[in-house]
Formats: sequence, structure tokens, C-alpha cells
Amino acid sequence: MNQSNINIGEEIYKWASDLFPMCRSITGQGVRETLTYLKNILPELAIFEVESGTKAFDWEVPDEWNIREAYILDPDGKKIIDFRNNNLHIVNYSVPTDVSLSLEELDKHLYSISERPNAIPYVTSYYERNWGFCLTHKQRQSLQPGIYRAVVDSTLAPGFLTYGELVLPGRDKTEVLLSTYICHPSLANNEISGPVVTAALSKWLISLSERKHTYRIVFVPETIGSIIYISRHLKHLKESVIAGFNVTCVGDDMAYTYLASRHGSTLADRVARHVLGHLDPGYVSHPFLKRGSDERQYCAPGVDLPVVSIMRTRYGDYPEYHTSDDNLDFISPEGLGGGFNALRCCIEVLELNEILVNTVLCEPQLGRRDLISNIGYGPGKADIDRRVLSHLLAYCDGSKDLVELCEIINLPLWDISKAIDILKEEGLIEATTVNRSKMT
Repeated sequence: MNQSNINIGEEIYKWASDLFPMCRSITGQGVRETLTYLKNILPELAIFEVESGTKAFDWEVPDEWNIREAYILDPDGKKIIDFRNNNLHIVNYSVPTDVSLSLEELDKHLYSISERPNAIPYVTSYYERNWGFCLTHKQRQSLQPGIYRAVVDSTLAPGFLTYGELVLPGRDKTEVLLSTYICHPSLANNEISGPVVTAALSKWLISLSERKHTYRIVFVPETIGSIIYISRHLKHLKESVIAGFNVTCVGDDMAYTYLASRHGSTLADRVARHVLGHLDPGYVSHPFLKRGSDERQYCAPGVDLPVVSIMRTRYGDYPEYHTSDDNLDFISPEGLGGGFNALRCCIEVLELNEILVNTVLCEPQLGRRDLISNIGYGPGKADIDRRVLSHLLAYCDGSKDLVELCEIINLPLWDISKAIDILKEEGLIEATTVNRSKMT
């Protein structure tokens, strides 16, 4: 990894450390605190609130949940589980509770993982009124018979679902969608890596002097948030989005992973495979059958947006997933910087991608233009491999875009952009909006 990616990784990790302790859910103050922090990084970020009960397709926004504290006292009155020590201790969306009960009765409201005895699991109950506590399996096994007191000081009442949106205009009306979620509490890779890497990508996009595409960047609660967003913007999204990326699990340093769209052949699919194939030829590839995040909503029938997921290790594929072991030690500046770099390369490819066509018949004379040496086989003034120039000219026939062309000649698009610029300057190729492969 180059030094610039390491530096950005360290900055992203600092943001992750600040956001990690916040108790997020699909609604509530934790989401607002997270968006307020992100707005300090991205002042143009717009924040929207949607009332509880709002309908969106087959769903509706639930009541807003907030929590002040939650704990369990053992038979001796000792506090043995405390939400303030780790916000994963409470089942997310637990209703207000203050009860005394036997260990046998309490055990019905306890959650642990026998296969990972020292980790606290992450459990939710968004759409069923319930309460519960999560603890390590080791601690659960140590509980002695007696009367326990369980207290959940929470509120569950009509309120709002909150999400953020940032739209960065480009020369064209064509849009690239970046979506990430802000609804999990203290989980590092599965939750907070997505928003912080997306924030870094947003800062980089803002810094560009010019953008070809418009970028639509959203920070939403997973599932219900993306459903709400799609319901509000479906017509525009279907007309404008040419590629999209669901950004999640981009903080560890163990793998690169691509999860396909439902169709598997969109521009986003081709760009993702192109980039990861050159950055990490051993990357893991999954079909849409392995979906598990908001690509489910963006690619749903009738929505059919060209959205894929680029990750480090996929959710569910690492044993720390949805447990307290998915913490700040599990992610790293290097992992975050690598996730940022992979997605930035995808954006750069989208910015460079176009359909090109030759302007002269037969092979042009490159030596006369000093693009290759007239003596031997050396490069000309541009110091570009003559084979690259030759390959470009051979395949710039208006029938394929540059991503397809690069797959044929087996070079990353960012490595041949200089050669493309030279051939354009010499008037040997030009952009076209007509795809000749579709002409009869």
C-alpha cells in the first residue's frame, strides 16, 4: 500500500474510534449523533427525518427507540451486566422493563454464543416488542440460582427515522450511488468502517477540480433506511444511476470481496471485477445468492439498480461478526486505507470509462507522429509502450467501453489513461455515444 493510502487510513481510523462507542439503532439519538459527527467532516451533508408510521412499499417506519441505561442485579444486589460498560449488552430495541425474576425466567431473556464463549453477541428485536440482555457464554454459565432484577430504562414511542444525503454534481446527469449504513452499535468492521470510508471517499470527491458523474451518497439505517430512501427517489434513481456501491465491512486487512448485483453483468459489476482483479487477483467473489445487506433492496425486482458490494471480509464470513470481538482491534488503518483505495479506484475507472472510436481507416502511422521510434521498436516521445498504443487502436472500434477493452488487453484502466490522452491529442481516437455493437 502506498503512503497516501496509509495516511488516509490513519485519519479514517481516528473517525472510527470516535464513532465506535455510540449506541446506534435503526432510529434514535445514536443515529443523530453519528450523522452530526459526519456532518462535521462533510458540512454539505443534508440530514432528513421521516416520521414513525410512514409507509414505504411493504414496510413502515417503526417507533423511535432510545435508551438511557440497562442492567441486571444478581441475588446479592451486585450489578453483573451493565449497558454502560458495553452497549451490546442490551438487545437492541428492548422495551422498558423493571422486573424481579428467577434465574430460570431470566434465562429466557439472555443471549450468548457457546462457540465463542468470551464474546458478547449482537441481537435485535426491531419489529417485535421484547426485551433481553446479551452476555458472554462464560458469564452466563456462571450465574447462580436466585432472584435477579432486570432494568431497561428505554423509550419506544412515535418519533423519526433519520438519514443523511450528500449530492455532488458532475458534468453529466449520470449518477453513481454510494450507500452505507448507520444503525449498528459498537461493531467496527460490520458497522463503522462503512460510514468512515464513505466519508473519506466523499471528501476526496469534493476535492476534485472536476467530476464527470454526479455522486449521490447516502448514510441510512440498514434495510428500513434504504427502503425509505428508494421509495422517495425510485423514479430518479432508475433514470440516473449508472453504477452503485454498498459500502460495508471495509476495515479489516484479511481479504477483498466482491458481491455481485442480482443480474451480475451491470457496469458496477464489471468495474468491481476489473479493479479487484488488478489490485488483488486472489479476491473473493460471491454471487447475489450470498447477499445480506442493502444490495438486497437496491437490486430488488422492480428497483433493479446496478449496485454491488465491495468489502474486505464479507459480513458473516469472519467469526467475530456480530459480536463484541468485532472491535477497534479487528480493523486497522491499513485495512481501512485498502478499502478506501479499492472504492476510489472504482470511481476513477467510472470517471475514465467511455466508448472510443478510431478516426482513421486502417492502422495509423505512429512513427510519423513520433509516438513510436522509427528505428527499432523503442517508444517515441510519449514514452508509452507501442503495444499499448497498438492494442488501443485495434479495439477502439466503438463496440465496447474502456472497461471491456481493458479486460481484453489485461491492463488496468488507470495504467493506460495516459496512452488514451495521447491518442486523443493526436486526433487518432475520439469519444462516441454510439455503441456499434448494438447497431444493426
